Amino acid sequence: MTNATTLTAHPWFFCGIGGSGMLPLALILRGQGAEVAGSDRSHDQGRTPEKFAWLERLGFTLVPQDGSGIASPAQTLVASAAVEDSVPEVVRAKKLGCPRMSRAELLATLFNAAPLSIGVAGTSGKSTVTGMIGWILTRAGRDPTIMNGAVMKNFVAPDAPFASARVGGGEVFVSEVDESDGSIALYNPTVAVLGNVSLDHKSLDELRVLFGDFLARSACTALNLDDADVAALAPRAPRTVTFALAAPGADLGVSGIVEEPTAIRATVHDRRDGTAHALALQVPGRHNLANALAALAAASAAGVPVAEAVAALGSFAGLARRFEIVGTSPGGVTVIDDFGHNPDKVAATLATLKAHPGRVIAFFQPHGYGPLRQMGAELAQTFARMLGPDDRLFLCDPVYFGGTVDRSVGSERIVELVNAAGGHATHRSGRDDVAREIAVLARAGDRVVIMGARDDTLTLFARNLLAAV
Repeated sequence: MTNATTLTAHPWFFCGIGGSGMLPLALILRGQGAEVAGSDRSHDQGRTPEKFAWLERLGFTLVPQDGSGIASPAQTLVASAAVEDSVPEVVRAKKLGCPRMSRAELLATLFNAAPLSIGVAGTSGKSTVTGMIGWILTRAGRDPTIMNGAVMKNFVAPDAPFASARVGGGEVFVSEVDESDGSIALYNPTVAVLGNVSLDHKSLDELRVLFGDFLARSACTALNLDDADVAALAPRAPRTVTFALAAPGADLGVSGIVEEPTAIRATVHDRRDGTAHALALQVPGRHNLANALAALAAASAAGVPVAEAVAALGSFAGLARRFEIVGTSPGGVTVIDDFGHNPDKVAATLATLKAHPGRVIAFFQPHGYGPLRQMGAELAQTFARMLGPDDRLFLCDPVYFGGTVDRSVGSERIVELVNAAGGHATHRSGRDDVAREIAVLARAGDRVVIMGARDDTLTLFARNLLAAV
């Protein structure tokens, strides 16, 4: 494994540099002084041109995804483990003998080199908790480096419109860590955060081993006692700071929860010293209150007083595509852009919507054919359970950017299962057809939620839909 001190001594090439996992890493490497170039299929196809124009303004060299960017054996190729050997950059790098790192290997190298590292794990909520911890530490003057899979609104600026990373000068490195490909095994955190354990990309038995080992490698942990699987892993953890909305006996708990359509308030109780702190979040939903407790526990483990951390969270602005309200039409239809793509995330979003009056019109774009096979039945159960008789669900075909994946099972399967359970779901192969139907269907008081992952154009789709309704 490359030592972090030598990471900036040679040029880098990112295959898929615009991706949510790649972009922040490229920003951090460049911020530390490395020379970084890259390619992206979305860039070649003209999708999200403003993002790539911004990268070029920052000094990144962008080239077509045809192998021409790999020009020297001194370059290290960064490509996700899923990138096929037939991709021109991979072919060319092999020919030249260039070293190759996966996204996770590079992130783990940067992470493990930090004097104080905070790793945020769990099946849902990682990006939000990472953003919350990063904001607390920034407000506390710790100048952290933050690696996130989503744009953190607090750090967005005219020169940083896609702020999914922050390059700090302090000793703290905060990152979400991914269990979906098993790469969580590469991280050795000072503080390990575990919010939940649920079905996504791996079986629960596999997840319990991965998460348990992750906790065992840390110096301190922040654990959610409301999640039975997390609580069961507590014996594997060293020093713990526990949190819970409901479970008794956690170090950090809450009372007096007040839910609003775009915010949530509660009193945080630190049972370690008997203190109480008024928390007012600018993001809605009980899942975000749980996320806040996770961030408070992690910040406490990293030495930030709870009162100071609670105050910082009052100005936490949230993340792009995490229950992001795009706007409300003159006719009273609200459009929300959301990253929900697995059963837990979808359930959290729908629960937040259903806590308040108004019909829900949900649009869901599966984030791949593989995930659809893995958790399609659970997704269908979630939609059928959470949506009421007046609500509507639309699905288009899964995201597909090319490759050899098995496409025999599509979105029709979820629609069949939802309708068999008494729901109202419709499949249309293309998004434009769905947009036209929703524009006709929507009426005052409706909340239209656009859900899906791995596709930056969903945000543009949500904006266009707002204009149409």
